[in-house]
Amino acid sequence: MPLAYLAGPDVFLPNAPDHAARKAAICTAHGITPLSPLNEDIASLAAMPEQRAWRAIFAKDLAMMERADLVIANLTPFRGASADAGTLVELGWFLGRGKPIFAYSNSATPFAERSRAVLERLPDPMPGLTVGGFGLPDNLMIPGAVETTGHPILLPQGGADLPFDSLEVFERCVALAASTLLGRVA
Repeated sequence: MPLAYLAGPDVFLPNAPDHAARKAAICTAHGITPLSPLNEDIASLAAMPEQRAWRAIFAKDLAMMERADLVIANLTPFRGASADAGTLVELGWFLGRGKPIFAYSNSATPFAERSRAVLERLPDPMPGLTVGGFGLPDNLMIPGAVETTGHPILLPQGGADLPFDSLEVFERCVALAASTLLGRVA
């Protein structure tokens, strides 16, 4: 079974281990072995000094990515109009190594619309600042990276945003990965 690194800010959810277990069950049902970047496996993380803790997390995640055959990335906007910055670094890592990239977002709202909403909330908006949305789900470099392996970012069907922790689009993404890599019918 191919190993899939499950990139995304899901690790910050209050119920992250339970959420990861649900994602793992979906992957396994489709013939994919999940690698969830939770931090429960780092002994005494809470007791480590911050400078050591973040480096331990980075090293562990990098080692997982090295083992992975593909990435399934959650690009749902997080803490702003765009996908999580850490997830985007991971996406670029997989792009740079030519490994298959599959991605999804629980937001059906186009990037430009989300960006304008964020800009309107700034205390001192910059007049004339433009957003190059192109009708895409995020900054053009992100769908460009995802599409290098031939598939777009999967979005909610019906045009409505889903809750951040919804697994509906994730399951479609895993099915697409299984279909592409294993020839399994979704």
